[in-house]
Parts: sequence; C-alpha cells; structure tokens
Amino acid sequence: MVWRNRVGVSKELKLNITDLTAISREWLDNLGTDLLRYVIFAVGVWLLLWVLLARQLAARKIRPSRPAARQLLLEFIFSVRSIAIFSTVGLSTFALQHLGYLPGPGVAVGWGTGWAVASLVLMILAHDAYFYWTHRAIHHPRLFRLFHLRHHRSHNPSPFSAYSFDVTEAALQAAFVPIWMLLVPTQWPIIGLFMVHQIARNTIGHSGYELFPARRDGRPLFDFLTTTTHHDLHHATARSNYGLYFTWWDRWMGTEHPDYYARFASVARPSSAAAGRSVSV
Repeated sequence: MVWRNRVGVSKELKLNITDLTAISREWLDNLGTDLLRYVIFAVGVWLLLWVLLARQLAARKIRPSRPAARQLLLEFIFSVRSIAIFSTVGLSTFALQHLGYLPGPGVAVGWGTGWAVASLVLMILAHDAYFYWTHRAIHHPRLFRLFHLRHHRSHNPSPFSAYSFDVTEAALQAAFVPIWMLLVPTQWPIIGLFMVHQIARNTIGHSGYELFPARRDGRPLFDFLTTTTHHDLHHATARSNYGLYFTWWDRWMGTEHPDYYARFASVARPSSAAAGRSVSV
C-alpha cells in the first residue's frame, strides 16, 4: 500500500515536472518570437528611416529634434520587460489548451480559409476598439501614473517606444489576445499574423517620420487609418488621438486633435503646405 502511494506520488511529481518543462519551453518560445518581432521592426524602422534614408526623408521628419541616446536605450529595456510580460500572460492560452479548455483553435481550422481571413480582420478591428477604450481610460488622472506614465516619458517618440510600457499597461494590453481566444475561434497562425501587423503599425506610428501618402488637398489618402502624425500628436499633447490603427473612434468620440490635418499636410506635402509648419504642437 505504501509502495503504491509512493509510485503514485512519483508519477504525479513526474507529470508536474513535465508540465512545468513544457510551460517553461512555451514561455521561452513566446519570448523569443515576440522579441525577434520587436527587434526586426524597431531596429529595422530605426535603421531605415533614421540612418539610411534620413536625408531623403528629411522633409517628412515630424519634429526637428531627435530623442537622446539614453531615451532609446531605456525604451529598449522597458520594451523587453513588456515582451516578457506579454509572454507570461500568453501562457494562459497555452495552459487552457493544454487542459482542454480552449477548443477554439481546433474549431477554427475546420471552418476553412474564409474564416481564417475574416477572423484576422475581426481581430484587428476588435483590438483597435479595445486599445482605444483602455488607452483612453488610463489617461484618467487617477490611472495615468499607475498605467501610462512610462510610455509618455517618450514625449518625442522613436521606433523603440512601441512597447515601452509600465508593468500594468503591458499586462492590460497583453490581456487582449487571451480574451479574444476564449471568445472567438481563431487559428494560431492567425494570431501570429495579427502580432506582425500590430508591431509593424506600432513601430511605424512611433517612427517620427510621416510615411503615409497625401491627397492633393494635403489630407491623408487613406483617411480612416491613423498616420504617424496622428499618434505623434498624442505623444505631444496626451489629450487627443487615442486610436491605434483607425481614426474612426477618435472622430466618433470627438477626441481627434483639431490641428491634425494641418500637421499632417505640413510634413506629407511640405511644398504646398508651408502654413502648416507654423502649427504649434
């Protein structure tokens, strides 16, 4: 009887060690993948815009000054911390699937390619809404210092600002994917594509260069998308332009900066929008 109990304990201990090993491996895999995405896009955008094409794109630089090297280093350090938090929160989906409580990815595979594309589009739309309302909420004076102060220390943002978050904000933003996975059947490869889209838009939005094309009247060609100027104004004022991918929430809620179009025209069409340069941030 004692022997059987000891065997049972040994088997249970072995199972737990196996589970912990799998969880640790999954955490490291997630951390490595997220860190690689961040480095590729943050370093890539910085190298391309701030070094290789700096002269050619000088007219599209939103602000004349550049952040100090110390700011870039701190942004990178805090971004790595945020990525570690993303990976930790992401373990919840792995654990749920491991325990059999997350059937969504398997269900989504059976729904075919059409649903895969639709789920990606819906996920991006949902994340934009989630980001707008959580972002706007943490700008409340009672929450700002707890959730959002670190990110706004990058008053003049850089590509490395993308994930420079307080611990609380990183956890808040990381929660979106597990919530989505619980509610909407989505294949794992779609989650990967979503993350690529998210970090690409994030680093471009913090790049300091206006890359979006303009119409003849100086307005954005794709006016439903947030431009780099759109988010740069948010860092400059901290009182407007809360959207991430799309402009419609700011327009529906009346939170878009009143000088947005003038600021955009001043860098997207500098030759025909000289007056826009005088707009004060």
